[in-house]
Amino acid sequence: MLETSARLLRLLSLLQAHREWSGADLADRLGVTPRTVRRDVDRLRALGYPVNASPGTGGGYQLGAGAELPPLLLDDEEAVAVAVGLRTAAGNGIEGMGESSVRALAKLEQVLPGRLRRRVGALNSFTVPMLSAPRGSMVDPGVLTELANACRDSERLRFTYRDHEDTVSRRTAEPHRLVCTEHRWYLVAWDLDRADWRTFRVDRITPTPPHGPRFTPRPPPAEDLAAYVSRGVSTRAYALAAVIRLRVSAEEAARDVTPSSGVLEPVDEHSCLLRTGAATLDVMVIHLVLLGFDFEVIEPPELTERVRVVRDRLSRALG
Repeated sequence: MLETSARLLRLLSLLQAHREWSGADLADRLGVTPRTVRRDVDRLRALGYPVNASPGTGGGYQLGAGAELPPLLLDDEEAVAVAVGLRTAAGNGIEGMGESSVRALAKLEQVLPGRLRRRVGALNSFTVPMLSAPRGSMVDPGVLTELANACRDSERLRFTYRDHEDTVSRRTAEPHRLVCTEHRWYLVAWDLDRADWRTFRVDRITPTPPHGPRFTPRPPPAEDLAAYVSRGVSTRAYALAAVIRLRVSAEEAARDVTPSSGVLEPVDEHSCLLRTGAATLDVMVIHLVLLGFDFEVIEPPELTERVRVVRDRLSRALG
């Protein structure tokens, strides 16, 4: 029975590695008769693998697409390549990969043999990406996978957190989702001590296991968590909040306004609203001027007055 199981795994690996095999080629590779190959193919079908067979002298066996993703068999080189690719996607926030790459990496690293885990670690430790996050905001992929596992398993998370003023506190939270921007990762979680939803920057989190116990997930704070985090880090985190009409389309403005610097709302094909925040009125004025777009202040009125003051000062400088 053990020999049969090993042969089935070998057959599955061959079918995954090649588009189509003849029965004779498979029999030769496995060291069995074509009749045994047919029986093994039937066993794979019984296990849910869609193995297609085409008749005739030019026919053969081909692994088709099924309703569910079957387990993949990877050799050492393939496993290392996939792990490195997933780590690169997780570490650099590649568009379209996001949390999915972290979940996949967590599953893969869980079953990687020690020798392969060391190879993956060495490749990542001694590789310098050209597209990197801002200084001081690099995220350890190990922390990402630990947080992803806690979200997946609905397991309470214990960690220390360093805020923007470098104040360190101990937190216990119910993790919900990881959200990534172009440069940073955030954890959306229910803070048990504060009895409210909080957004934590992952590069400021240091997990302190053991974690647990498990919890029943709460309804999320918003249906669109990406927009929720964007509002939090670009507006709610600052003392001053503003609404600005930009005289460009939302699509054009999005080239310079990142999710961590503001939230855009289309108005028409020539204008959009920007909701953003800043520490002071002067910082807000500088931020708006450096965007390079014509704009109109909707609120607060204090910002309009500050723009006038800066305008007059610049006019005097030119006079």
